[in-house]
Amino acid sequence: MGKYVDGFVLPLKKEKVDAYQRMSEKASSIWIEHGALEYVETVGDDLESEHTADFRKMAGASDDETVVFAYVVYASKEDRDRANAAIMEDDRIKAMMEGEEHPFDPKRMAYGGFRTIVEAYKEQG
Repeated sequence: MGKYVDGFVLPLKKEKVDAYQRMSEKASSIWIEHGALEYVETVGDDLESEHTADFRKMAGASDDETVVFAYVVYASKEDRDRANAAIMEDDRIKAMMEGEEHPFDPKRMAYGGFRTIVEAYKEQG
């Protein structure tokens, strides 16, 4: 059985990248504490391609927005379900969701869980 991945894509105002990064840095430690194996957040840098679909268009990003592509890796779907239940009850997450102005609109975020079908890694050393 392969790992399980939660993935998401969202448009983000370019001026909010720093605020989003600060929020994500706090969230990453909470996700890891509750069982995630890996937590990665990325922000669009090279999004134009003449040969594929456009990430900006796919995310519905306007000219003053970029795109966040992120994923969280778990050992299994069961571990993901257990971790996410604990995360949603974590007071630090509740405070982040209630207390701060959000740097992004959660209603514009695409989210899903994915079962791994291929994993390849380069040997280190």
